[in-house]
Amino acid sequence: MEHKNLDILNSIDNPSQLRSLKQELLPQLCAELRQDIVEELAENPGHLASSLGVIELTVALHYVYNTPEDRIVWDVGHQAYGHKILTGRRDQFYTNRKLGGIRPFPTPQESEYDSFICGHASNSISAALGMAVAAQDQHKVVAVIGDGAMSGGLAFEGLNNVSSTPNDLLIILNDNDMSIDRSVGGMKEYLLSLSTNETYNSLRYKAAKWLAQQGLLSEGRKKGIIRLSNALKSVISEQQNIFEGMNIRYFGPFDGHNVTELVRILRQLKDMKGPKLLHLHTKKGHGYGPAENYKPVWHAPGKFDPDTGELITGDTTNMPPKYQDVFGHTLLELAKENPKIVGVTPAMPTGCSMNIPMKELPDRMFDVGIAEGHAVTFSAGMAKDGLIPFCNIYSAFAQRAYDNIIHDVAILRLPVVLCFDRAGLVGEDGPTHHGAFDMAALRPIPNLTIASPMNEHELRNLMYTGQLDGKGPFIIRYPRGRGVLVDWRCPFQEIPVGTGRKLRDGNDVAVLTIGPIGNDVEEVISSITSSTSTTSSPSIAHYDMRFLKPLDENILHEVGRKFKRIITIEDGVRNGGMGSAVMEWMNDHGYKPQITRMGLPDYFVEHGTVEELRRIVGIDNETIKKEILK
Repeated sequence: MEHKNLDILNSIDNPSQLRSLKQELLPQLCAELRQDIVEELAENPGHLASSLGVIELTVALHYVYNTPEDRIVWDVGHQAYGHKILTGRRDQFYTNRKLGGIRPFPTPQESEYDSFICGHASNSISAALGMAVAAQDQHKVVAVIGDGAMSGGLAFEGLNNVSSTPNDLLIILNDNDMSIDRSVGGMKEYLLSLSTNETYNSLRYKAAKWLAQQGLLSEGRKKGIIRLSNALKSVISEQQNIFEGMNIRYFGPFDGHNVTELVRILRQLKDMKGPKLLHLHTKKGHGYGPAENYKPVWHAPGKFDPDTGELITGDTTNMPPKYQDVFGHTLLELAKENPKIVGVTPAMPTGCSMNIPMKELPDRMFDVGIAEGHAVTFSAGMAKDGLIPFCNIYSAFAQRAYDNIIHDVAILRLPVVLCFDRAGLVGEDGPTHHGAFDMAALRPIPNLTIASPMNEHELRNLMYTGQLDGKGPFIIRYPRGRGVLVDWRCPFQEIPVGTGRKLRDGNDVAVLTIGPIGNDVEEVISSITSSTSTTSSPSIAHYDMRFLKPLDENILHEVGRKFKRIITIEDGVRNGGMGSAVMEWMNDHGYKPQITRMGLPDYFVEHGTVEELRRIVGIDNETIKKEILK
C-alpha cells in the first residue's frame, strides 16, 4: 500500500544510508517506521506488537553497527519487521507472509542481513556465540533476545557457555515482560527487580578504559577485577546479579524507546572486550495505543482499522468453532468432573485456549513459559504422583521436547495427555511453524497412543478417552483454525484405543485418512459420486483411521483382503507417517495392494495460505479427486 509522510524512511534502501543520517533525525525515522508497520499490517496481517516494541532498538543497531558485516542475531523473529524494512525489503514488505513473498521470519535464505534463522525461541545466544568465536575479531556480533525467550532452556545453556568461552559477544535483552501472553517464572520476577545505577556503569566503563590504557587491565587480571566489581556492587545494591555472577558484564536496565540514548550506549559497548549484556525495558506494541493496551490480541491481530484500532472480523455466527476453543472448553468440563486433571502450556494460554479453564481453575492450570521440554517433564512429574496433566504444545514446538517425551513420559508409561495444536500445515508462518513431523517422529516410540480427530466431537471424545485410567501417554493432534460442526458440544463417550471408522463402503478403491483432512476427502468422494453416472462411478470406500498408533488391524485386514488399490492421505510428512505405517503393516501381513501415499513432501514447505500450500504439495481436493479417479 502507498504510505504518506514517510520522507526519511522512503529515502533509505539499506543500513548504509541510515548511517548517513544526522542523529537528531532518528526519532522521526522511528515514528515513520512505526507508522509504516501499523498501516501495512492493518491490510496484510502479521506479528504487530513485538515489532513495534523494538523500533528504536532496531534503528540504533543498524545505525551503530556495520551490518551486514557485523552480525545481528534476532531471537523470536516476529520482532524483526523493522529490521526487514530497513534492510532492502521496504518495497516488498507488502508481500510479507504471502505465497512467494517475504518470509515470515528472518532467514539467511532471504537476506545477507538475516544472520540466522529464528522462527522458534531462545536460540540467539548459542548461535551468536558460535559466530563470535568464528569471527576472530573480524566483525562484531550482537544477539537480541526477548519476548519471553530468556525463559527457554537453550538460552541458559548459551549463557553458561558464553561465560566460559573467550568472546566479545553483546547480548541485548529486550525485556517487555511478555511472550504472547504475560511472561511467567522466576527469571521474569528477577528482571523486574534488577537495576544497576547508570552512573555506576559509566564510571566503571571509564575506569576500565583508563586501566587498559595504563596497561593495568591484562586478560589475566580482568576476571579478578570484575569479581571485585561485582562484590562491591552487591554490597551497595544488596542484590546479586546473575549475569555478572557468570562473568558477563551487565549494563542496565535502560529505556529501550530512547533511540538517541541507545545509540550512545551501543557506541560505548561496541568495542568493549569480553561478553556483555545490555538490559532494555521496552513495551510491546509501543507507540500504538490499542496494541499497548491489550498485548495478547495485538501480538498477531489480523486485519484492523489503523486509525481506530478496531479489529476487522467477519460474522462468525453459525460458524464452527476453532479446534483450540473446543480444547479449552472441553478441558474445563473434564477438569470440573475430575479433580486430578491439570493443564500445562509453554507460554501459549491464549493461543491454545487454555486461558478458558485458567479463568475458573487458576490453581490447576500452569503456564511454564517458553520451555517445551520442561512442560513435558513437569507434566511427567505430576503424572508420576497421581495427577492427569493435559500438556498443550504447538506441534512444531513439541519438536523441542522430543527427548522429554521419550525419556520422561514414554518409558514409564505415564498418563500424560499431550495435545499437539497447529498440527499439519499452518499457513503464513511457514516452515518453522508447520506441524509436519509429529506423526513420523513419534510413531516408532513404544508405549505411545497417537490419535487425530476428524471433527470436534471426535476431539472431545479423544480428550475424554485420554484421561481414563490405564491409557498411558496419549497424544492428540489437531490443526489450527475452525472445525466443521456448528453444533459441536456432545456427551462424552469413550473411544476404544486403536479403532477407526468406516465412513462409506466401496469395492474399487479404499481411501484411508487420519484427522480433519478426512472431511475434505468426504467432499471429494461425494462430488465424484454425484457428478458421474451410476455405471461409470468408481466404488470408493473411505476409512477414518483415527489412530496412528495402534493402527486398527481389523480395518487393515478388511482393506487388505478386499482392495487392490489403496490411497492414504494425511496432513503430515509422507515419509514415515500414516501411509508408511499402512505399507509396513500390509507387507508384514502378506497383502500386496498398490498403495498411493499422499502427504507432505520431503522438503520444507514455505509460507502461504493453507489452501495455496495444499495445492502446491498435492493434498488439495482437486489433486485428491484426480488421484482417486486415476
